[in-house]
Amino acid sequence: MKRYPDYQSFRKDLLSGKVSCISQVEYHLDKIHSHESLNAFLSVYESEALNQAKIVDEKIKHGTAGRLAGLVVGLKDLLCYQNHPLQAGSKILNDFKSQFNATAVQRLLDEDAIIIGRQNCDEFAMGSSNENSAFGPVKNPLDYTRVPGGSSGGSAAAVAADLCMVSIGSDTGGSVRQPAAFCGIVGIKPTYSRISRYGLVAYGSSFDCIGIFSHTIEDSALVLEIISGADDYDSTVSKTPVPAYGNLLPKLIEKKFRIAVLDDIDQTALQPEIRDCLNQKIQQLEAVGHTINKVTFDLNEFVLPTYYILTTAEASSNLSRYDGLRYGHRSEAVTNLESLYKKSRTEGFGSEVQRRILLGNFVLTSDYYDAYYAKAQKVRRMIREKIREIFQNNDLILMPTAPTTAFKIGQHTANPVEMYLADLFSVQANVAGIPAISVPCGKDHQGLPIGLQFMADDFHETELLAGAQALMNLA
Repeated sequence: MKRYPDYQSFRKDLLSGKVSCISQVEYHLDKIHSHESLNAFLSVYESEALNQAKIVDEKIKHGTAGRLAGLVVGLKDLLCYQNHPLQAGSKILNDFKSQFNATAVQRLLDEDAIIIGRQNCDEFAMGSSNENSAFGPVKNPLDYTRVPGGSSGGSAAAVAADLCMVSIGSDTGGSVRQPAAFCGIVGIKPTYSRISRYGLVAYGSSFDCIGIFSHTIEDSALVLEIISGADDYDSTVSKTPVPAYGNLLPKLIEKKFRIAVLDDIDQTALQPEIRDCLNQKIQQLEAVGHTINKVTFDLNEFVLPTYYILTTAEASSNLSRYDGLRYGHRSEAVTNLESLYKKSRTEGFGSEVQRRILLGNFVLTSDYYDAYYAKAQKVRRMIREKIREIFQNNDLILMPTAPTTAFKIGQHTANPVEMYLADLFSVQANVAGIPAISVPCGKDHQGLPIGLQFMADDFHETELLAGAQALMNLA
């Protein structure tokens, strides 16, 4: 078997009989076993994946295979896959198995994708480095001494190391795009409500988005098209029709976009090579005919605090269901109901999750609700309106994905504020609810990938994908 650069080239060989689903699954299983030290997978569904590959091979022979036939996919440990373990990277859900499929997972299966395993992540998606998992940190496949990014670090590392073709992760404040940047692959977060959240373990319900990791824009477009759309199980999902992204993308490749660049970004916060890369790409985009408009976004300093106030408040509510009674970990050292709650949650939750629950409860208390939570909601609305004003005269916004390339494991664990600053440029899309995509755009002096991101207006994923392809096509 060989490494395929994208799903379309694999599918061509698959349909012509040059390769089989079974041989492709075996190839990825061999890669997984030889890269166990990455700690990217928590469970590998070896026999099931091979059995499913056999079924799909038969469908191909009879001409009944789905649009994702043989696509080998990994799932972040936040997505429900019926009768399979689901722990959200936490001890609190020890021995728990999902009772149903997430809508996104079901749509993949309906099109004959093959689920190969469950991937490591920061506990309950709370982290920017994948060091908060109860199962140990994931390593960056490009440098084992560095983080892959978080919280979907296992999913990004798996795609970058060719352990699967595509991974499905979640993005609450950059948890798909930042790991994609650190690992040198493509990561897309669609518009909030574009993909059903049914079956996604909740962190911040008004921020959480299912996202996609891949090597190419085309693969992301195809998977996005299939897993998006209305869902009776999720009242928050949009009923806006889903375009045929794959068919529309070639028609927009030659389009010249109006691209906004924020002139008030704190460039001192950027690693010099990222700053230079950003400025170089701006010049190249302008040279090939795109229009660059410098705009002022005077709410930048409020984006990150707004994000952390609101997401921790939502997390404190969402995670109250893990109480030691209904499912998951239950402490044995209890004397009454109150001690059951306290000890089960203390033993089951890691330090970062506890920190965010406490902060969330603090901002929701009657004494501080108006000063923090209510004010943050108002600021969020202002941020969204300001960003959407930019799109009245621009198609895309270009920004760095992260302020640095992948940092060393343990470098920021002692200082939570330093870790939170890793989200400096990625949280904006989540606060505003707009789609964003990170693509690889060169390397720093240590050979580590640099990621840049485009953001677009609500439900303008087609333009977002086309702009990202144009960015990747630059020399």
